[in-house]
Amino acid sequence: MARQVVVITGASAGIGRATARLYGARGVQVGLLARGRAGLDAAAKDVENAGGTALAIPTDVADYQQVQAAATQVENDLGPIDVWINVAFTSVFAPFHEIKPDEFRRVTEVSYLGFVYGTMAALSRMRSRDRGTIVQVGSALSERSIPLQSAYYGAKHAINGFTESLRTELIHDGSNIHITVVQMPAVNTPQFSWVLSRLPRHPQPVPPIYQPEVAARGVIFAADHPQRKQYWVGTSTVGTLLGQKIAPALLDRYLAKTGYQSQQTTDKVVADRPHNLWSPLDGADGHDYGAHGEFDNRAHHRAPQLWFSHHARLVSAAVAVAVTAAGAATWLRRS
Repeated sequence: MARQVVVITGASAGIGRATARLYGARGVQVGLLARGRAGLDAAAKDVENAGGTALAIPTDVADYQQVQAAATQVENDLGPIDVWINVAFTSVFAPFHEIKPDEFRRVTEVSYLGFVYGTMAALSRMRSRDRGTIVQVGSALSERSIPLQSAYYGAKHAINGFTESLRTELIHDGSNIHITVVQMPAVNTPQFSWVLSRLPRHPQPVPPIYQPEVAARGVIFAADHPQRKQYWVGTSTVGTLLGQKIAPALLDRYLAKTGYQSQQTTDKVVADRPHNLWSPLDGADGHDYGAHGEFDNRAHHRAPQLWFSHHARLVSAAVAVAVTAAGAATWLRRS
């Protein structure tokens, strides 16, 4: 029996890197797409050391032709693509008025159009076979943006709209191809060390923070069960506030007051620190950043929300039993 073929963009670090390693432990054939050669080579070793097969392909997902060429190479070398996972992104930490037009465009091309191009490449091959799964790695903040990352969160909102439209088309066609979104909380990835930042202090994820392996387990679960339109991994501060039905105007004021400080540590950074917007820091002359960022001492290794996702039927049954019991108790009191 042919082994599963999975493609992961942004596979050299962070969530993509952790996902690749977990797939390797399953013995999967993994196509690894990213710009950084050093990170890609290390990711390939992770996959192979775990028991899988790796094919590392240096790819800038903002270039449609590169993405299509990578997809062709994967199918030629590994076989038909079963799962395509879009993870690759970049960002700029700065107030909107400090972001240059070409920087905003670059973030959009990588973090939004990179998902569109990856989806195009996957779908053009899956459609003739009428099978396959596409997973978009999104953000909990795609439901409600926070300050200082207007380009990135604009892209994450766009991914939701694009994916919802495509999903309805697949349903209309009676297709057996599935597409789903995994909305992520704050994750301890290297992005905070290598994105372009014009903040006076070091960028950080807004707590609570989760390890990339938590996110990776959520991605793989979604790929295994793609029938739902989206999955949520962990919790986010803003997500909690939304769940409490905070009025939009009040939430705006809250985020305006807290959003700047919560995204920075107390450590100052040089204004011209190296960044990966235009070229990878883990390229041929760089070094491997791995899956984890600098916040291991603050990051959670588990997320209760994942357990509920894995045991949705059990939870539903328990709720039904509880509701029935409550109804029976009420009836007995009235009898």
